Amino acid sequence: MDGMAEPTSGRTLVLLRHAKSDWSGGEPDVRRPLAERGRRQAPEAGRWLASNVGGIDLAVVSPATRARSTWDLVAAELEAPPQVRVDERVYAADEEELLEVVRGLDADLGVVVLVAHNPGLEDLAAELVGEWVPMKTSALTVLTLTGSWADAGPGDATLRASGRPPVGHDDV
Repeated sequence: MDGMAEPTSGRTLVLLRHAKSDWSGGEPDVRRPLAERGRRQAPEAGRWLASNVGGIDLAVVSPATRARSTWDLVAAELEAPPQVRVDERVYAADEEELLEVVRGLDADLGVVVLVAHNPGLEDLAAELVGEWVPMKTSALTVLTLTGSWADAGPGDATLRASGRPPVGHDDV
């Protein structure tokens, strides 16, 4: 994972793609659980957040089982886990739908984690920073928005960090 640049003034948006899911059980997409690899990856993301991002005010989480499980494992690594809002709009959302969720955040929130899915997360990051930001499973992208949540839009964010914490030799 690339290191964090010094934060600037503004709001911090952390995009977190859910950890690797298990496709073997035949569950409907929304109920697909985490794979063993995902259960190892998610705590690594949590430890990275605990070491590199200040206090988190809110986590907005997709209702998908794999996203909720990812957040539970991430939050277990945080000293003070934030309030969680499971938001139906985040499941299978495209970048415009995710941007509407961001624009609807309360003005008093400083650091928000959005736990969601691709391609929506990659597309949202690209729209906000003006460049492609790949997000594999368990990847984090940390953005600083210069203005308010309500005004978030194309080119309004600075990329502070992106990537996935290492999980070992089977990280492919």
